Amino acid sequence: MKPIQSVLITGANAGLGREAARQLAQQKGIKKIILACRNTSKATAAKTSLEEETGRKIFDIILIDMMNPETIRNAVSRMNAPVDAVILNAGGTGGHTPYALTRDGVTHVFATNVLGHVVLVNALLDRQLVTSTVLYAGSEAARGIPKMGVPRPELASEEPREFASIADGSKFGPKGDPLVVYANIKLTAALWMSAMARQHPHVRFVTMSPGGTTGTNGFDDLSFAKRLFFKHIGGVLMPLFGMMHNLETGAKRYVEGLLNPEYESGHFYASRAGAPTGPIVDQVTVDARLGEAALQDSALQAITQYA
Repeated sequence: MKPIQSVLITGANAGLGREAARQLAQQKGIKKIILACRNTSKATAAKTSLEEETGRKIFDIILIDMMNPETIRNAVSRMNAPVDAVILNAGGTGGHTPYALTRDGVTHVFATNVLGHVVLVNALLDRQLVTSTVLYAGSEAARGIPKMGVPRPELASEEPREFASIADGSKFGPKGDPLVVYANIKLTAALWMSAMARQHPHVRFVTMSPGGTTGTNGFDDLSFAKRLFFKHIGGVLMPLFGMMHNLETGAKRYVEGLLNPEYESGHFYASRAGAPTGPIVDQVTVDARLGEAALQDSALQAITQYA
């Protein structure tokens, strides 16, 4: 594993992305952090506050919209030096129109969580602009969290068309449960990352779940009832029962996954089965499907047709 001195973080102006930037700036070895954000004013505000909090002027901004691949390719084309690592953090439940289709034919929620990151990583690899590690923000939902009402994602087949139906939303229809949709999307992304690890052995690809984390913006676009539970009622009660932890703990998982070589390329790390917090384990011990190369390749093939 090559030393990491520069990091690009998507969705870096708030929540886990911003906190990961703050924690990384406290690492002496980190010399540059690029905040990849959609909104200029929010990105500038985050940069200013991070400089004040950390006492370091190592932050730069690039503007990208994960639902607009052209902005991603344009941003990469303007990069004049490689970065050592990338944290693919941007995500969420897809805004106010999660199941609407982008011009590429995928749902907004899939574009935000997966396709935008696929375009970014492919562009960086094509121009040899990432030298060490790609870390994707996974989710415990990818293997199910029954205690939180999120079932284990079920696949009707292991063919690329199954993952294409997740990407374009046809697997769920216009009234799909947002958390079930999200779980399937995060499973697809974890499989894609593992396939990429085999295709690009010179770069480390690690999927790391931040765990159940309070203080994020991930649930902002859920229905009022679900948002009320996850962000407010559950945000108070679930930490008491070990079902959620704070923002600092969630972001620390990113930092550890990035800087600790014990986290291996091609693997997905998250909490033990049964809870979204606590010790981190390789998720292939929870869901053996994650280690199946054929399934990983099907996810990669399906996603590639849109990228």
